[in-house]
Amino acid sequence: MKNTLITLSILFSALTITSVQAATGCEAKKQDIQQELAMAREHGNAERVAGLEKALRETNEHCTESSLLKQRQEKVAEKQLKVQEREQDLAKAQAEGSSKKIEKQQRKLAEAREELKEAQDALAQ
Repeated sequence: MKNTLITLSILFSALTITSVQAATGCEAKKQDIQQELAMAREHGNAERVAGLEKALRETNEHCTESSLLKQRQEKVAEKQLKVQEREQDLAKAQAEGSSKKIEKQQRKLAEAREELKEAQDALAQ
């Protein structure tokens, strides 16, 4: 039974992702929220459902293509700053010579770069 539910969830997610790829801008954002809402309902997460319903209402009321673009541009700028900070932290760790600190900062920098890439991909949609 559990395997069947997992399989159905994966199938549902794949179908939803396919339909989300066809949409852009505010419609894609609404579809993302609706997908998360369906998953939250499936798992009986009432708090998450309430939050996502609010997010969907606000998106329906306030989302415009220009506001969404501005939001995404701000997120890219924020992530660029984070990458710069992580690069400085790595340089400092390298100057200190601690291999543990260097590895930790390299990991954090890689995460920050991945977040930046995701923000840039969202901006490109």
